Amino acid sequence: MKLIYAPVRKRALQIVSRYPSPDFYQDHFLSNELSRQYFETNPLTVQLRAFVAKKLDDEFGHGLEHAVKVAMDAGALMIIENKLAGSSNDVINRRVIIVQCAALLHDIKRKQENHAVRGAAYARNVLKTYPFDPDEIEDICLAIRNHEAFKNTVKSNTLQGSLVSDCLYDADKFRWGPDNFSDTVWTMASFFKIPVVKFMELYPGGIKKIAKIKHSFRTDTGKKYGPQFIDIGLAIGEELFDVINTEFAHLL
Repeated sequence: MKLIYAPVRKRALQIVSRYPSPDFYQDHFLSNELSRQYFETNPLTVQLRAFVAKKLDDEFGHGLEHAVKVAMDAGALMIIENKLAGSSNDVINRRVIIVQCAALLHDIKRKQENHAVRGAAYARNVLKTYPFDPDEIEDICLAIRNHEAFKNTVKSNTLQGSLVSDCLYDADKFRWGPDNFSDTVWTMASFFKIPVVKFMELYPGGIKKIAKIKHSFRTDTGKKYGPQFIDIGLAIGEELFDVINTEFAHLL
């Protein structure tokens, strides 16, 4: 099945490459770069990334590469939102690490039913061996619990706890843009061995679901930039739909 989707994915990557990068990365270049530096140098994220790398399956579309992208963007969102709130650098530094660790763990149980709830429980056990305060572990686990779209959320008792959940959610949903068509849909279609004919039957419904994400972003920054991620993804998806129906008609 992976071989069947290989030429379609290659064509999808060509389409994705023609679209511009979302404005979030240019408008907030410094925050994104700072998030990357935190992620690559902090002992906690370095240690947890090594742990997660052994647990996540890239073949499912929500592997280490996905977790790293979410961690980078979630960290940037945390920096931006805290600076807008006037938080100190010490607060920002710690909260970035917290949200990045939540991002690394958020899909740790992705293959299981109710993966957000199961992932939160798993993360709680894992983080007992890390130097986090109980409140910080609670924020991480609650963010993992709350990261699914179209599901009820559990409210945090603190504004900073809510912000961890909101930054993780928005960073994860940024991936419903271009990333969806460069990577996620192909790895999942191959994993579930979905025939191309069935894939195309499900396609319109998938596009509608992506469109609903536009109105679900939670942080102020996510609400500003998130819809553009989705619009780019939708444009790619519509173009690709036509390409599959024409250039790959022999597979249908």
